[in-house]
Amino acid sequence: MSSSIISLLALAGKQITIYLGTFTLVVGVIGGLLNVIVFLSLKTFRESSSAFYLTIMSIVNIGQLLTGLLSRIMSSGFSIDWTLASLFYCKFRYYCFNICAEMSMTCICLAIIDQYLATSSRAQWRHWCNMKVARRLVLLFVLIWIIHNIPYLIYFDHVISITTGQVTCTNTNNIFQQYTIYGTTLIIGKLLPISITFVFGLLAYHNVQQLSYRTAPLVRRELDK
Repeated sequence: MSSSIISLLALAGKQITIYLGTFTLVVGVIGGLLNVIVFLSLKTFRESSSAFYLTIMSIVNIGQLLTGLLSRIMSSGFSIDWTLASLFYCKFRYYCFNICAEMSMTCICLAIIDQYLATSSRAQWRHWCNMKVARRLVLLFVLIWIIHNIPYLIYFDHVISITTGQVTCTNTNNIFQQYTIYGTTLIIGKLLPISITFVFGLLAYHNVQQLSYRTAPLVRRELDK
C-alpha cells in the first residue's frame, strides 16, 4: 500500500473522529442535560425511584462523554493529548471514566430490579421501591466504585519509550492490566449487567403478565354490574 493511500486513510479517520465524535459529544451532553431537567422538573419523576436511577445514569453518562470521548476527539483529531501534558489528568481521566461507566451500568441494573420489585404481587417487596432506599443504594455504589477504581490512580503513569523516546500514559502493573481486561471490562462491564437486566427484565415482564391476569376478572365483574 502506497504512502499516499495510507496518508489519505489517516486523514479520513481523523476527519471522522472530529466530526462524528463532536456530533456525538454535543448530542449526548445536550440529551443528558435534557433528561436530567425533565426528571427533576416533574414531581412524578422526582418521587419515583426508577426515575431517580435514570437521573443519576444521565449525569454519569455526561461524565463519561467528557472524560472519554472529548479526550479522544482532542488526541485523535487535533493531536492534543491532555494525558501526556498532565500526569494528574493521565490518572484522573481513567479513574473518573471508569467510575462513571460502572455507575451507569449500576443504575441500569438498579432501575430494572426496581421495576421488578414494583410489579411484584408481594407488598414487602414493593416496599423497597422508594426514594430513601434508592438514595442509599446510589450512595453505596458510588463509594464502592470510587474505592474499586483507586488502582487507576496508583498504576497509571507516564512511561517513556526506550526506542522512540515518546511519553505515553499507560498502566504500569501487569496484574492490574489483566484485571481491567477480564474483571472490569468483561465481567463488571458486560456479563453482570447483561445477565441482571435480562433476568430481571423477564421477571418484571412475568409480573406484568400476572398482574393483567389478576385484574381482568375484576374489570369484567365491574362491567357486569
